[in-house]
Amino acid sequence: MIKISLSDIILDESIYPREKIDQKRVGVFAENIRDGFTFDPIDVQSHPELEGKYRILDGVHRWSAYKATGATEVEASIKDLAGTDPLLYAASRAIGPRQLTEEETRNTARRVFQNNTGLTSSDIGKAIGRSRQAVDLYIADLRAAVQWELDLKIYRLSRLGIPQDRIAKRLGLPRTTLESYLTKLPKLAISSKADLSRGFTVSQVTQKHGWTEPMVWSLALEGKDDLERFKQLNWGLRTWDQWDFNDCDHRFGDNWPGRIPAQLIAHILYYFSKHGVLVFDPMGGGGVTPDVCLAFHRRCWTLDMEDRPDTRPEIEPFYWELEGKGLPEILKAKEKPDLIIFDPPYFSKKAEDYQKESISKLLRKEYLKFFENFFTLMNQKTKKSTRLAFINADWRDFQNKPAADETRDDSILIDNYLKLLNKTGWLHTHIIQAPLSSERFSAGVVAAMQKKRILGVTSRYVVILNKGKPK
Repeated sequence: MIKISLSDIILDESIYPREKIDQKRVGVFAENIRDGFTFDPIDVQSHPELEGKYRILDGVHRWSAYKATGATEVEASIKDLAGTDPLLYAASRAIGPRQLTEEETRNTARRVFQNNTGLTSSDIGKAIGRSRQAVDLYIADLRAAVQWELDLKIYRLSRLGIPQDRIAKRLGLPRTTLESYLTKLPKLAISSKADLSRGFTVSQVTQKHGWTEPMVWSLALEGKDDLERFKQLNWGLRTWDQWDFNDCDHRFGDNWPGRIPAQLIAHILYYFSKHGVLVFDPMGGGGVTPDVCLAFHRRCWTLDMEDRPDTRPEIEPFYWELEGKGLPEILKAKEKPDLIIFDPPYFSKKAEDYQKESISKLLRKEYLKFFENFFTLMNQKTKKSTRLAFINADWRDFQNKPAADETRDDSILIDNYLKLLNKTGWLHTHIIQAPLSSERFSAGVVAAMQKKRILGVTSRYVVILNKGKPK
């Protein structure tokens, strides 16, 4: 037991099992304190986010009473819960003359389950003083929702061709449990397919069944050839080597810095891959590539430095080190990708929107060195027939200089990337123009640029490469 300043103790309502503080009870406790009565120490734990602060696990009414008397310190016992849910611990301590009400008990059980869906009804019941059967009733709808979300995740990952061992690891499931789930997957899509066959739109089926729109498109387009897929998605197919898309299709991918049009990914898949091939996206970002792969019947393995297991379980977490050290499990697998779609964060552009570890924040020399190492690694760890689709743009510091004052050393042009690609054994077969929209510049900005003789950048390229020998 130690003395802790009352001002360093915080009531965190997220771990408080009661609906509210009983002010009448606080008043009685305060009178007892003034009369010299001594209470047991309150239970606290170190605050997980605020250094030097504590949050209450048990003793909120006593803590409030001490504050009401003008006290500045209180005796406390600092608890190490060793993984126990703090809300569950707090509920287990709600004993004595004022136990939790039935509504408080039910709400606590539901909140605890939402915090940790791995807890059993018995675990929760023991803490809140209820039977397993009672807890089952409290959380039945929540458990059903969790089960449905898990089913959809497994279905999505399986449809993208992710191996069972990686699905099990990603979702924290025993391999045997996953195998039992997989046998049920064909039935999962029956009702969605039935609605599509009855004339429901993809958007309507998405809303009705809780699927993502790309997943429903993967069902709606089953058995179609790629030309029909373009038609159904209302995307015009570009026949020449200029792919201009002013807008992203918001049905595919998340709102993400540097989001790339789904139509562009679809064109890469159409011209440079076949149904069922394996696509690898090493910097998946907002998930446009796996979403489009679902709609175009390609398998897809994806990595990104930001882990989003709930919303993007198919994007496995991995951080590419500057020196190219470390190899993701994906590239250790026996099967190698047929096509790599590489759309990295551009140099400097939108750097403030990315995480601090993003390559966009590197110095120019370090940025280019990263690409040299990365291209070398991709050449070494993939098969001879693997093709690379590299997406990037010219970068010039045009915002600060008239065009005549710019120098090569102040820029990174597509030539710089081509030199590194050829050096590391990648030989380009196509350079496709995929310009950025000039509509991102307002009329006022354009007028100012023209006055200062500034030449803006809208160039972006899709470079398609086959493997050769490093130079």
